[in-house]
Amino acid sequence: MRTSPVIIVCFWNWENTRTWGSMRHKISTYKTLDNCQTEKLSVLLRLLSSASSTVSPPSAAPTFGIFNNKHLTTYAIMTVRTPSLAIRDDTDDCGSGGGADTFFGLRIASIFIILVGSMFGSLFPVIAMRYSKYVKVPNGIFEFAKWFGSGVIIATAFIHLLSPAIDELGSTCLSDAWQGYPYALALCLLSIFGIFIVELIAFRWGTAKLAKLGFVYDAHGHEAGAHAAPGTETLAQDNIEGEKDVRDLSRVMEEARAGSRSSRSVNREDESDLKETSRGNVAVLDSALTQILGVAILEFGVVLHSVLVGLTLAVDPDFKVLFVVLVFHQTFEGLGVGSRLAYMQKHLPQAYRNVSVYGALLYGITTPVGIAAGLGVRTTYNPDSTTASIVSGVMDSLSAGILIYTGMVELLAHEFLFSDEMRKSTNTRLARCVCTMLLGCGLMALLGKWA
Repeated sequence: MRTSPVIIVCFWNWENTRTWGSMRHKISTYKTLDNCQTEKLSVLLRLLSSASSTVSPPSAAPTFGIFNNKHLTTYAIMTVRTPSLAIRDDTDDCGSGGGADTFFGLRIASIFIILVGSMFGSLFPVIAMRYSKYVKVPNGIFEFAKWFGSGVIIATAFIHLLSPAIDELGSTCLSDAWQGYPYALALCLLSIFGIFIVELIAFRWGTAKLAKLGFVYDAHGHEAGAHAAPGTETLAQDNIEGEKDVRDLSRVMEEARAGSRSSRSVNREDESDLKETSRGNVAVLDSALTQILGVAILEFGVVLHSVLVGLTLAVDPDFKVLFVVLVFHQTFEGLGVGSRLAYMQKHLPQAYRNVSVYGALLYGITTPVGIAAGLGVRTTYNPDSTTASIVSGVMDSLSAGILIYTGMVELLAHEFLFSDEMRKSTNTRLARCVCTMLLGCGLMALLGKWA
């Protein structure tokens, strides 16, 4: 680490009490001296400053210089080394100047190539499921994309976000204040609990709203394929079964009774059906809002990461390798986000169906926008600079916390442990889903070797 010399000038006067003074950087005099003394002291200070800036390490012993004069006053000059706040000796390694400017034409082309890959990964599941009558895609393909994408998201959190964040915020280019504490892990932890609190508040608001309408929360009512408010699917199913029971009872009553008494019973039944249907619609609406919140949390973390990826690609010296890896990276990640959006839209009311399309488009454009911005500031922006390391490290840490929470809670716990579909599925199907998730996680983790 590069250090700045500190010059401490000590005065010993054999006739008076010892006095001290200190001055930083290049100094020539401490107090009024005659011309001869000033010239000799200045030469000595320059020699000591030059020696300390080239050969003296931070832990080296102080360097002393003695200057005597005929007035019985001795000037002892001591140079010590103190660490700088943000830089080190090898400034080239710390990202001074702008980023790389090679392969400029290919860097521009990468905007459109990655745009196509990202859009395909995120939009294909959404469009294929929405227009399943026209686009004949086997259900097995959707299921594969869903579980493969879940593994991709989990690997992204640990390998592509948290690990780089630890390196960035622990870089030797930063001051000891950054290196003395695991800030990346602390910010990731903060993000996890922040998302938990947000979801907890939203969940309590939703259940309180349902309680006012007469619904009871079911702790095990999780459905696969959507981040829904627990219990809403069970409530909707209960409404359907209740309507069927009421109709059966009504038919028996119509056969057993006649006249006005039967007519009054039918009227009461119709009124009950209307109330149940209204409550069911409200439950579906609340479930839709909760699903949107869950997928929005997931996409927020992915979008933050994607912008930084684009900035880095635009100025990175190892462009060719990083470019090839990021094409697969963004496509796989888009597949994970798109499959979640596709399954979410199945449970949304008609008024909310376009939310999934907007989410897919947002993901598709973030990395190309980041690349374009990086090309625009390529002469001044360097991903290895201290400022870029801090900004990127903080954002990667927060994004990692978001995706870790989403992956562990929403994609693993809800999809496997609390899902009625998985509890009732065969061991073969369960093993296939787990293996598909591990495949996506493994491939994405492997890409972390290069990007």
